[in-house]
Amino acid sequence: MKSDLILDKKPKRGFLPDHAPLKSVRSDSQSRYLSDLSAEVPKLLLTSSLPQVLESLPGNFFNFSEMIRGGEEKRLRCINSQLSFLAHAYVYSDNKPKKKLPKSIASPWIKVSKYLGRPPVLSYASYCLDNWYLIDKNKKISLDNVALINNFLGGVDEDWFVTIHVCIEDAASEAIRSTIALVDETLESKIEMHLKNILNSLEKVNSIFKRMPEKCDPYIYYHRVRPYIFGWKNNPDLPKGLIYDGFFKNKPQQFRGETGAQSSIIPLLDALFDVKHKKDSLRDYLEEMLLYMPPAHRELIFQTKKNSKVKMYANDSIKIRRLVNKCLDQMTQFRSQHIRYANDYIHSQSRNPSEFTSGGSTIRGTGGTPFMRYLRKHRDETKSSIKK
Repeated sequence: MKSDLILDKKPKRGFLPDHAPLKSVRSDSQSRYLSDLSAEVPKLLLTSSLPQVLESLPGNFFNFSEMIRGGEEKRLRCINSQLSFLAHAYVYSDNKPKKKLPKSIASPWIKVSKYLGRPPVLSYASYCLDNWYLIDKNKKISLDNVALINNFLGGVDEDWFVTIHVCIEDAASEAIRSTIALVDETLESKIEMHLKNILNSLEKVNSIFKRMPEKCDPYIYYHRVRPYIFGWKNNPDLPKGLIYDGFFKNKPQQFRGETGAQSSIIPLLDALFDVKHKKDSLRDYLEEMLLYMPPAHRELIFQTKKNSKVKMYANDSIKIRRLVNKCLDQMTQFRSQHIRYANDYIHSQSRNPSEFTSGGSTIRGTGGTPFMRYLRKHRDETKSSIKK
């Protein structure tokens, strides 16, 4: 398994790919058709014609075995994102979710996602990390210069919701580079320098996160964006899960939906600063989220958790302890902001039902958890790690 993120180098863009994702793959007729089809998802959803299109395709229509054998990861990540959007658009194309995914999508999706080390469900990696491009390639990532490749319904609110996360990932890149360096660092002055870098990076992350309400309306998010990113685990509308036609003995499979908990930023910093999560269903859920991350990202988290000595250095140095506390305070602020958004964008909106809302749950997040309780616990456990 190869990855753009190699643990012994300095990743240019953190957990984002060092080079912008491919907007499409057009190396043969089937990849061209897939690219054209995925670009039409908003129109196909609008006209309710997506199910008919996918159901009419032969089961073996898409075959990317040659790319898999050739290890063409960059192309396969693009294809996996396209297949993920098509699959979720199909399942949630009507108010009542479909219980079986056609073989024409199930077959390539299972094979490509397996190569990439991810479950066959729309994950944060396919929704965000591999789903952006620069409007002006000569300029840096910013909210003024990044756009989405794939959409469900499209529109300002959907784009802004995801591009905020893309820009957060970019802003966190400095923290990720310093985290990698800190694991092996022993010189106090260098440790302080890297902690200052992490603090600066987290301040940028929080500044970007606070801009979510500028162009993403809570009502639109809840009723037009959120429904398509649910999975089929702990989803009351798909209690048994989803059947992938021709696979898994045609038995329903359960996978969690896309959620920010699948971003590797905060789990990596939890590992670096040894933020303790009590053994309960929350910790089990956080550990499960690692399986939805790209393999190299979760490996970095494992190695950091195993080898970080930052907590030990903080016990021995007042300067280091103060810097660690400032970083933990920024992480607490991030999680507090997440709680506020969860209340405004989900909990409050669940009281205003709409005929357009399909799938999912009003009490569980897109990852299938009782989100308000979990988010508060995340925040409180981070805050309790601050040492005086």
